Amino acid sequence: MFVQTQITPNPNSLKFLPGKSVSNKGSFEITQKDQTNNELVKNLLSINGVEGIFLGKDFISINKYDDTSWDDIKHIVISLINDFYATGKECVVENTLIENNENLKDIEKKIVKILDEKIRPAVAKDGGDIKFKEFRDGIVKVQLQGSCSGCPSSTMTLKQGVQNLLCHYLPEVKKVEAL
Repeated sequence: MFVQTQITPNPNSLKFLPGKSVSNKGSFEITQKDQTNNELVKNLLSINGVEGIFLGKDFISINKYDDTSWDDIKHIVISLINDFYATGKECVVENTLIENNENLKDIEKKIVKILDEKIRPAVAKDGGDIKFKEFRDGIVKVQLQGSCSGCPSSTMTLKQGVQNLLCHYLPEVKKVEAL
Protein backbone atom coordinates (compact mmCIF):
# COMPACT_ATOMS: atom_id res chain seq x y z
CA MET A 1 0.00 0.00 0.00
CA PHE A 2 1.22 3.51 -0.80
CA VAL A 3 0.21 6.24 1.67
CA GLN A 4 0.38 9.65 0.03
CA THR A 5 0.86 12.89 1.91
CA GLN A 6 -0.49 16.29 1.08
CA ILE A 7 0.49 19.63 2.57
CA THR A 8 -2.19 21.85 4.07
CA PRO A 9 -2.32 25.61 4.61
CA ASN A 10 -1.40 24.88 8.24
CA PRO A 11 2.37 24.19 8.45
CA ASN A 12 1.79 22.07 11.57
CA SER A 13 -0.70 19.78 9.86
CA LEU A 14 -0.14 17.15 7.19
CA LYS A 15 -2.82 15.16 5.39
CA PHE A 16 -2.22 11.40 4.95
CA LEU A 17 -4.13 9.62 2.17
CA PRO A 18 -4.08 5.81 2.52
CA GLY A 19 -6.14 5.24 -0.64
CA LYS A 20 -8.76 3.45 1.48
CA SER A 21 -11.74 4.47 3.54
CA VAL A 22 -10.78 6.02 6.87
CA SER A 23 -14.09 6.90 8.52
CA ASN A 24 -17.63 6.12 7.51
CA LYS A 25 -18.81 7.48 10.86
CA GLY A 26 -18.29 11.09 9.88
CA SER A 27 -15.31 13.26 10.64
CA PHE A 28 -13.95 13.90 14.10
CA GLU A 29 -10.89 15.09 15.98
CA ILE A 30 -9.03 13.35 18.79
CA THR A 31 -6.30 14.99 20.86
CA GLN A 32 -5.86 12.57 23.76
CA LYS A 33 -5.24 8.82 23.82
CA ASP A 34 -7.88 8.29 26.51
CA GLN A 35 -10.56 9.69 24.17
CA THR A 36 -10.51 6.50 22.10
CA ASN A 37 -9.85 2.80 22.18
CA ASN A 38 -9.00 2.68 18.47
CA GLU A 39 -5.61 0.99 18.03
CA LEU A 40 -4.35 3.12 15.13
CA VAL A 41 -5.44 6.42 16.69
CA LYS A 42 -3.81 5.54 20.03
CA ASN A 43 -0.57 4.59 18.27
CA LEU A 44 -0.55 7.81 16.24
CA LEU A 45 -1.17 9.91 19.36
CA SER A 46 1.73 8.08 21.04
CA ILE A 47 4.22 9.51 18.54
CA ASN A 48 6.38 12.13 20.24
CA GLY A 49 5.43 15.52 18.78
CA VAL A 50 1.88 14.65 17.63
CA GLU A 51 -0.67 17.08 19.05
CA GLY A 52 -3.87 15.73 17.52
CA ILE A 53 -5.50 13.62 14.84
CA PHE A 54 -8.41 14.35 12.56
CA LEU A 55 -10.17 11.53 10.74
CA GLY A 56 -12.05 12.30 7.55
CA LYS A 57 -13.82 10.08 5.07
CA ASP A 58 -10.66 9.16 3.17
CA PHE A 59 -7.82 10.90 4.99
CA ILE A 60 -6.06 11.31 8.32
CA SER A 61 -4.72 14.74 9.25
CA ILE A 62 -1.97 14.84 11.82
CA ASN A 63 -1.31 18.03 13.78
CA LYS A 64 2.16 18.38 15.29
CA TYR A 65 3.70 20.76 17.79
CA ASP A 66 5.70 23.75 16.47
CA ASP A 67 9.01 22.40 17.74
CA THR A 68 8.61 19.00 16.01
CA SER A 69 9.90 18.43 12.49
CA TRP A 70 7.87 16.51 9.91
CA ASP A 71 11.11 14.70 9.02
CA ASP A 72 11.07 13.19 12.52
CA ILE A 73 7.53 11.84 12.50
CA LYS A 74 6.22 11.50 8.93
CA HIS A 75 7.78 8.07 8.27
CA ILE A 76 6.46 6.72 11.59
CA VAL A 77 2.91 7.84 10.76
CA ILE A 78 3.07 6.22 7.32
CA SER A 79 4.43 3.00 8.81
CA LEU A 80 1.63 2.83 11.41
CA ILE A 81 -1.04 3.45 8.76
CA ASN A 82 0.45 0.78 6.50
CA ASP A 83 0.64 -1.72 9.37
CA PHE A 84 -3.00 -1.05 10.30
CA TYR A 85 -4.36 -1.71 6.81
CA ALA A 86 -1.96 -4.65 6.25
CA THR A 87 -3.92 -6.59 8.89
CA GLY A 88 -6.88 -6.67 6.48
CA LYS A 89 -8.90 -3.85 8.01
CA GLU A 90 -10.85 -1.83 5.46
CA CYS A 91 -11.64 1.23 7.56
CA VAL A 92 -10.30 2.93 10.70
CA VAL A 93 -13.79 3.77 12.02
CA GLU A 94 -16.75 1.68 10.92
CA ASN A 95 -19.96 2.89 12.51
CA THR A 96 -22.53 5.01 10.79
CA LEU A 97 -23.20 8.28 12.54
CA ILE A 98 -26.39 10.08 11.69
CA GLU A 99 -26.25 13.70 12.71
CA ASN A 100 -29.52 14.72 14.28
CA ASN A 101 -30.68 17.97 12.71
CA GLU A 102 -34.36 17.45 13.54
CA ASN A 103 -34.37 19.88 16.48
CA LEU A 104 -32.84 22.72 14.50
CA LYS A 105 -34.82 25.82 13.54
CA ASP A 106 -35.39 26.47 9.82
CA ILE A 107 -32.62 29.07 9.62
CA GLU A 108 -30.20 26.68 11.35
CA LYS A 109 -31.09 23.93 8.87
CA LYS A 110 -30.33 26.34 6.02
CA ILE A 111 -26.97 27.23 7.61
CA VAL A 112 -26.06 23.54 8.01
CA LYS A 113 -27.07 22.85 4.39
CA ILE A 114 -24.81 25.63 3.07
CA LEU A 115 -21.95 24.47 5.31
CA ASP A 116 -22.38 20.85 4.17
CA GLU A 117 -22.75 21.55 0.45
CA LYS A 118 -20.56 24.57 -0.21
CA ILE A 119 -17.97 24.86 2.56
CA ARG A 120 -17.17 21.45 4.06
CA PRO A 121 -15.90 19.93 0.78
CA ALA A 122 -13.41 22.78 0.33
CA VAL A 123 -12.29 22.60 3.96
CA ALA A 124 -11.88 18.79 3.70
CA LYS A 125 -9.48 19.27 0.77
CA ASP A 126 -7.19 21.07 3.23
CA GLY A 127 -7.49 18.27 5.79
CA GLY A 128 -10.07 19.80 8.09
CA ASP A 129 -13.73 20.24 8.84
CA ILE A 130 -16.20 22.84 9.99
CA LYS A 131 -19.13 22.03 12.28
CA PHE A 132 -22.16 24.16 13.03
CA LYS A 133 -22.60 24.82 16.74
CA GLU A 134 -25.23 27.55 17.14
CA PHE A 135 -26.99 30.56 15.66
CA ARG A 136 -28.06 33.42 17.92
CA ASP A 137 -28.62 37.14 17.36
CA GLY A 138 -27.30 37.00 13.78
CA ILE A 139 -24.06 35.26 14.83
CA VAL A 140 -23.19 31.77 13.56
CA LYS A 141 -20.77 29.87 15.78
CA VAL A 142 -18.75 27.06 14.20
CA GLN A 143 -15.99 24.73 15.29
CA LEU A 144 -12.93 24.33 13.08
CA GLN A 145 -11.27 20.91 13.23
CA GLY A 146 -8.26 19.09 11.86
CA SER A 147 -5.84 21.16 9.81
CA CYS A 148 -8.11 24.19 10.19
CA SER A 149 -7.71 24.24 13.96
CA GLY A 150 -4.85 26.60 14.70
CA CYS A 151 -4.15 27.33 11.03
CA PRO A 152 -2.73 30.82 10.39
CA SER A 153 -5.12 31.32 7.45
CA SER A 154 -8.25 30.05 9.25
CA THR A 155 -9.32 33.56 10.29
CA MET A 156 -9.19 34.71 6.67
CA THR A 157 -11.07 31.58 5.53
CA LEU A 158 -13.69 32.15 8.20
CA LYS A 159 -14.28 35.82 7.42
CA GLN A 160 -13.73 35.98 3.66
CA GLY A 161 -15.10 32.56 2.83
CA VAL A 162 -17.61 31.24 5.33
CA GLN A 163 -19.00 34.55 6.58
CA ASN A 164 -19.32 36.10 3.10
CA LEU A 165 -21.05 33.00 1.73
CA LEU A 166 -23.51 32.64 4.60
CA CYS A 167 -24.32 36.38 4.59
CA HIS A 168 -24.88 36.25 0.83
CA TYR A 169 -27.39 33.39 0.99
CA LEU A 170 -28.97 34.21 4.36
CA PRO A 171 -29.53 37.89 5.22
CA GLU A 172 -30.26 36.88 8.84
CA VAL A 173 -26.57 36.02 9.25
CA LYS A 174 -24.45 39.00 10.25
CA LYS A 175 -21.26 37.40 11.53
CA VAL A 176 -19.45 34.04 11.84
CA GLU A 177 -17.24 33.15 14.81
CA ALA A 178 -15.10 30.13 15.60
CA LEU A 179 -15.33 28.53 19.03
